[in-house]
Amino acid sequence: MKRLVTVASAVTLLSGVGVFVALNASAATTRYEAETAPATCDGTIASNHSGYSGSGFCDTNNAANAAVQFTVNAAAAGSATVDIRYANGGGGGRPADVSVNGAVVQAAFAFDATSAWNAWSTRSLTVSLNAGDNTIRLAATTANGLGNIDYVDVTTGGTTPTTPPPSGVRQMENLGRGVVAVRSGASSVLVAWRLLGLDPDGIGFNVYRSTAGGTAVKLNASVLTGGTNYTDTTANLGQANAYHVRPVVGGVEQAPSGAFTLTANHATEPVVRVPLRSGGMVKFVWVGDLDGDGEYDYVLDRQTSPQTIEAYRSNGQFLWSVNMGPNSTNQNNIEGGSATVNVGHNDGVTVYDLDSDGRAEVAVRIANGVRFGNGTTYNGLSDNTRQAIAILDGMTGAPRATSPVPTDYLSDGPMYARFAVGHLDGVNPSLVAYMKNRIGSGNFNLMFSAWRFTGSALTMQWKFLRGSQNLPDGHNTRVIDVDGDGKDEIAEIGFVLNGNGTLKYSLAPRGVVHGDRFHIAKIDPNRAGLQGYGVQQDNPSGLRDYYYDAATGNMIWQHVEAGTADVGRGMVGDIDPRFPGMEVWAFSGLYNAPSNRLTQSNTSLRPWPQTGLFWDGDITMELLNDGKIEKWNPNAPTGTSSVPRLVTTSSYGAVDASQNVQPTFHGDILGDWREEVVYTNASFNQLIIFTTNQPTSTRLYTLAHNPAYRNDMTVKGYMQSHHVDYFIGNGMTQPPRPNITYAGG
Repeated sequence: MKRLVTVASAVTLLSGVGVFVALNASAATTRYEAETAPATCDGTIASNHSGYSGSGFCDTNNAANAAVQFTVNAAAAGSATVDIRYANGGGGGRPADVSVNGAVVQAAFAFDATSAWNAWSTRSLTVSLNAGDNTIRLAATTANGLGNIDYVDVTTGGTTPTTPPPSGVRQMENLGRGVVAVRSGASSVLVAWRLLGLDPDGIGFNVYRSTAGGTAVKLNASVLTGGTNYTDTTANLGQANAYHVRPVVGGVEQAPSGAFTLTANHATEPVVRVPLRSGGMVKFVWVGDLDGDGEYDYVLDRQTSPQTIEAYRSNGQFLWSVNMGPNSTNQNNIEGGSATVNVGHNDGVTVYDLDSDGRAEVAVRIANGVRFGNGTTYNGLSDNTRQAIAILDGMTGAPRATSPVPTDYLSDGPMYARFAVGHLDGVNPSLVAYMKNRIGSGNFNLMFSAWRFTGSALTMQWKFLRGSQNLPDGHNTRVIDVDGDGKDEIAEIGFVLNGNGTLKYSLAPRGVVHGDRFHIAKIDPNRAGLQGYGVQQDNPSGLRDYYYDAATGNMIWQHVEAGTADVGRGMVGDIDPRFPGMEVWAFSGLYNAPSNRLTQSNTSLRPWPQTGLFWDGDITMELLNDGKIEKWNPNAPTGTSSVPRLVTTSSYGAVDASQNVQPTFHGDILGDWREEVVYTNASFNQLIIFTTNQPTSTRLYTLAHNPAYRNDMTVKGYMQSHHVDYFIGNGMTQPPRPNITYAGG
């Protein structure tokens, strides 16, 4: 056993990032080599690939359960960080169950492909150790065995190096580069990757390709400092090609990203296909980094009876399933069962790293009879009407904490839920629960509550009861910092709550009633703050849509017509570069919002007001409408059925989700700042992820590191466009760096 002991000291400033990293002075790190007893290796100790530490590495047998085991020592009981150095040049993931002292502490822990067998990488996790000797065992979960294991570094006796959140700085996901490659032509591949929110100014990138498992070669002649995408026209597409990037900072090339493999003879399509188990219809997909590798994994529902929730790693590896039990069989979209999720405009599920440890959890509203991913059944409530909120481990589906839902409205039955995540204190993520049930056959009770998960406990921070107050709600919730103080507020179509659960303002005195859709964004780049736009359902005053100051609720303009109408759709986005700022539209014409001016005198010449999408690489918005990605042409305007089409999703096997929902998810989850749209195929055994095949020179940090945008990715309801908190459109300026720090150290 070779020991390398270091003692943490002082406070280090990360160059180019401006984040202080505090180190505990008593923390010590010990290295345990895989080739040195008492470590054991189910295979051979090899030295045929360069770059290893010590005298060799463990090359396990290609078999499930093939393992390497280390005996490590801790001076005292407590938590420890384990850094595992490995190489995996096999082109696919080689996950392992990680056990400590015989108990699995991390199932199917990810060891993704590296660019070659001599390209070493490190994966980290935190475990609990006893005082004295402990065993740490890595056992392969597939027939491919493990990657080659070089050593483990174990840090004990203090906290590991972490990045404590500075006061007023929110913790967000520590994302990887999200490399993705699609075949964009007969002989071309578009490779795209993320610019991260805290990347230093001037960062560049080199793009590498490994063909058929061979040595990776650099493709670009000079460092790329423009758009974070690259068109490869020299690949042999008859063979598998794995792409990765290396950042370049100050002329120095940094560590490689994870790799994305485009399979041999891949179809020419703007699509990534992720396999699923066979099962029932899917309505919603959520994303979060379940395994801590910096890339988004997937959680989805199955609209069966009873309902189920499933989790998959980014490559389609199944992780777990939760059976929502007998109280999920009543799937009425207004008054369903106490464990029913994802019907109507309700969800009751979301995914986010709620304890900021670097791995996402799954929050779900539950009732008695729910069977968790670890096989245990929940029966912690006194009857089947009562409900609780559970926080599930993202890798196992096991409950990490549960807490009962307040019973203020219990006499009217179970409450449906709509979940969201926001940073209500400006630093830590909170789960926000919109919960509603019906009073007899008439009006509705409405309760908001906020919850904080610390890693071991789920605590309610506050609750807000609407009672008899005139506070109009709708079919979507937005959690966003409306007043620019760094702390998020909770916005409904007709009112806004402060982050502490008090009422900020109501739009009811301005004539607003219930409506289906609303937006909050930087609609006018020349006006201070954010603006809101909403549409109305059967407003007795004839109000159709309205535009307001999001910080105060003060009306800027309203459109009123004779009679009443159900204006069921409304959209916001810059689709006409002839006018400054964004356009807004429902069914009464296409308006430039800042000027309240029709952009087309013929009000029938407008796109359908469904969902916005960034796809083609310019900074005006594209549109997603019923399986069509469209591009409005203001110089040749058309009716809604004739907007020029860029992509037809059904041409690639995609089908609409259950309950007539269109995609299961949309958002920036792969590649550069452009957005993805997620469908399933007709057999519900594949996610079909549409990702752009068009290059761009526009360089923006990933939308997922923008606080307003990332919050909105956690919300379903009637799915609507996500918006950043800066103006994005024609004439935009460089967006400011987000005021964030990365979770998980």
